[in-house]
Amino acid sequence: MGSFSSVASKNCASCGGVRNSGSEDLAQYFPIRPECQANVPKIRFKTRAGKTLSPRRWNAAFSPDGKLDIAAVLRRIQRGGIHPSIKGAVWEFLLGCFDPNSTFEERNEARRRRREQYAAWKTECQNIEPTIGSGKVMTAAVITEDGQHSENGNRTKNGSLDKEVVQWKLLLHQIGLDVVRTDRALVFYENEANRARQFDILAIYAWMDKDIGYVQGMSDICSPMVILVENEADAFWCFEHAMRRMRENFKCSASSMGVQSQLSTLSLIVNTVDPKLHKHIEELDGGGYLFAVRMLMALFRRELSFVDSLYLWEVMWAMEYNPNTYLSYTDSREEDKNVKLSSKELKQYGKFERKRVKSGRATDRRRTNDLSVFVVAGVLETKHKQLMKEARGIDDVINILGEVTGNLDAKLALKEALKVYEKYMRRKAKQQ
Repeated sequence: MGSFSSVASKNCASCGGVRNSGSEDLAQYFPIRPECQANVPKIRFKTRAGKTLSPRRWNAAFSPDGKLDIAAVLRRIQRGGIHPSIKGAVWEFLLGCFDPNSTFEERNEARRRRREQYAAWKTECQNIEPTIGSGKVMTAAVITEDGQHSENGNRTKNGSLDKEVVQWKLLLHQIGLDVVRTDRALVFYENEANRARQFDILAIYAWMDKDIGYVQGMSDICSPMVILVENEADAFWCFEHAMRRMRENFKCSASSMGVQSQLSTLSLIVNTVDPKLHKHIEELDGGGYLFAVRMLMALFRRELSFVDSLYLWEVMWAMEYNPNTYLSYTDSREEDKNVKLSSKELKQYGKFERKRVKSGRATDRRRTNDLSVFVVAGVLETKHKQLMKEARGIDDVINILGEVTGNLDAKLALKEALKVYEKYMRRKAKQQ
């Protein structure tokens, strides 16, 4: 399911590459440039027999006509992640690209339709900007804010510039610059064709979702999809479904960042589970929790090795899995808490989502209470003593949290996040 080869880089110290730690699977699937070996985070994730979802277990989870036993798959992922060779295929289900109750035939038809739609969007974009689909990455601006250098074909009938085209073209060189910087230690991205695939996907997404366009950090979300899913159109839809979960974080205006909703939730959580720490952070003028923006926007890509970030994502997605995820979030049933579920139906939910459904706190539409927010709260909890003792200004908070970069243990972080969630729920119940 993946085109594993992997990324280019000149300066490797801050890239999200991987270092071989003796785990037999990982070096061959995610090789890195030799000159980057010493400067990348240590891999903590290892495949574990009997815990990690293996190719054999994955294939055995399908019925003869193709329906997936999602409950069994979720249990295995939550215990030990996914084997590298099948990550792309499994992610398509975790992210909601496919209904587990669909057949092989139904998924093939859905895939065919999506590929046709992507091809149509790509052609549309190509007609506006020939760099799309050329196998090249644009890193220089092709248009100014007043629309200069726009082709005649991009003008409306009355001769005025098409504002949507101008806005989109203004984004392209930033997309290109981010693409050549993202995961640049991975050998996979030494190949310009692979960089171009990521560029095309991000550019086409920006054209398709004009409310979001492109915001820095989206390349960090897109890159693994390009590596794990060989077909470009399929990788696009994997990314598009990931963005359905995260797009509110990237919705920015002149006066606010979309991620502020999650930062507000983070503030509430910390204030509830650790009021002393929250008060201390507020006194340091950090009550807005802006120091956590990168963790939430890039989903811990900087704090973990490439391999460990994939493990963290897939376990979080498995824990948050909702049987209705394959639908658009705006189409899924309004409130799970209003639907009485049997124990069999509840098994179709991930461990974390099941807790929220049982408590009557189903996932909110804006996804401000994602597990990722509790992961950040858990990181703060583990740094409680150091923050209370050493932080005398917001820069100290940033520096202390910066120590987590490259050193975060995804498995322990998830365990701490669940502890924080349980503590938060108990204290919220007492307050009511």
